[in-house]
Amino acid sequence: MTDTEYMKVALTLAKEAAERDEVPVGAVIVDRNGNIISSGSNKKEEKNCAVRHAEIEAIEKACSAINNWWLEDMAMYVTMEPCPMCAGAIINSRLKRLVYGAYDEKAGAAGTKINLFEKGLFNHNVEVSGGVLKDECAAILSEFFKKKRIKKQ
Repeated sequence: MTDTEYMKVALTLAKEAAERDEVPVGAVIVDRNGNIISSGSNKKEEKNCAVRHAEIEAIEKACSAINNWWLEDMAMYVTMEPCPMCAGAIINSRLKRLVYGAYDEKAGAAGTKINLFEKGLFNHNVEVSGGVLKDECAAILSEFFKKKRIKKQ
C-alpha cells in the first residue's frame, strides 16, 4: 500500500471518531512488511481522559501486538499533525516514520507550531512527512467543529 492508501484507512477511523462525537483523528501503525498492526482514534470523551489521543491508542495497541515498546522500523499514519504529547510518544516508542495529513496551526509539534522532530534534538530521529491527503483530513476536522459551533447556538 502507498502513503495515500494508509492515510485513507486513518481517515476512516477519524470519521468513526466523529460519529462518536470525538475530535476526528485516526491513526494506524504499519510494520516493516506493510501490515497494519494497530489503529486508534480519539477517545478523550469516551474515556474522560486528556491523553486518549489517536496516536496514543495506536501506540499502546502496537506495543501489545508485538509485546514490545520498541516500534522501530514501523510507521505511523495519522490524519492530523501530532501535538507535543503525541510527538513525544512517537519519539519514545522509536517509530521510524511519521506521516500525517492536516497541519495543526494551534498545537502541531511536527513543524507547524513547534518541531519536536528536529534531527538531533533527542536520542531518536523520526522521518516525518506531512500534508498527505491534507485537504481531506482538514475537511473532516473543519466540518466537525462547524457542527459543534452550530449546536452551541
